[in-house]
Amino acid sequence: MSPARGDHEARRRDVSEAVWRILAEHGFGGLTLRAVAGEMGATTGLLTHYFPNKRALVRTALEVLAERTEQRPRHNAPAQGAAALRALMLDVLPLTPEAAATNRIWVASWDVALADPELAAEHAERYRRSRVRLTAQVAEAQRRGELPADTPPEDLAATAQSFALGLVVQALFAPAEYPPERQIRLVDDWLAGVRATAAPLPRPPR
Repeated sequence: MSPARGDHEARRRDVSEAVWRILAEHGFGGLTLRAVAGEMGATTGLLTHYFPNKRALVRTALEVLAERTEQRPRHNAPAQGAAALRALMLDVLPLTPEAAATNRIWVASWDVALADPELAAEHAERYRRSRVRLTAQVAEAQRRGELPADTPPEDLAATAQSFALGLVVQALFAPAEYPPERQIRLVDDWLAGVRATAAPLPRPPR
């Protein structure tokens, strides 16, 4: 008899929690059926009901990682446009221990994804969706005169994303050199430099 749906979903949640603990402690290099089974106190035979192979386990791990990332606390922007763009960039950075742990796992996942065209495509789609959110705020900032309007918003968004991801890597490898306050300052300095080239909005006639 197959398990009831409620039992099945509960077991999947248990598996997801075990996968997350393995990723947080050992990264994708330590993610194996045996390791997850050991974390759950279960048998590898039980896990094959959910993961017929390592690839299925990796895909679930990426889904769990994406869910955890979405559940992280977010920076509240006081307004749309440049302020919201800043908040989105700060949300990417390892400014807290939890965010640093999540980012370490994301960076570790790049090697796994690059070795599998389908997983690579899924990663590319995740970053594309992020650029879409950034582009919307860049366009609004341009409309408000906060950012230069002579650059396509998609290009500015791609630059913002690249800057934030590069800062993530630097902060993970050299956390003492890139404490949270410096990361925030670097984002603010980058935005200030971009803003400096924006033409001011014309004043309404009196």
